[in-house]
Amino acid sequence: ELRHISRSYVNITIIALNIAAFFFTALAASDGFSNASVLGLGYIPSVIHDTVELPPELVLVPENLTYLTYALLHADIFHLGGNMLFLWVFGDNVEDAMGHVKYLLFYLLCAASGAFLHGAILAGSEEPLIGASGAIAGVVVAYLMLHPHVKLWVLALMRIPLRIPAWIPIALWVIFQFVMLFTQTEDQISWP
Repeated sequence: ELRHISRSYVNITIIALNIAAFFFTALAASDGFSNASVLGLGYIPSVIHDTVELPPELVLVPENLTYLTYALLHADIFHLGGNMLFLWVFGDNVEDAMGHVKYLLFYLLCAASGAFLHGAILAGSEEPLIGASGAIAGVVVAYLMLHPHVKLWVLALMRIPLRIPAWIPIALWVIFQFVMLFTQTEDQISWP
């Protein structure tokens, strides 16, 4: 339930942009654009750290803009769906608490911070980083800080509805993110 804003326009727009970017790159894949977009819009630590240079035909945006553009790209429909589900569930309440402009700036800062952290850990990586997980991690943590006692409905074993404190699924999600960060180091997916 939103208390301070009538609708979460920024959150809805971010979700729509992610979905549009996914389908645009998926449809363009037959022309080879999907791989070019991942290289041209994904965050590549070795490019940012000037140890590798992209061929000019793959440069789609200035390299510093990839701190944000990587967050619009997703590996597959499941990656997109999982990220957008968390953004849909938690983002509107964070936007309600922060207001539209502050929420947008916060989301962008979280996306950039996710890329920065990835680049600091894997500075020599030539693999493009993609996914909104870094930004969504910030939104989820903000939600937990703003609403620590809220209870959520979850399906245990995909069948049993349980009402549990929000911090439990969020804590499990954060743990999963860090496990994936340290075990999937060659993956292109943004694990915060």
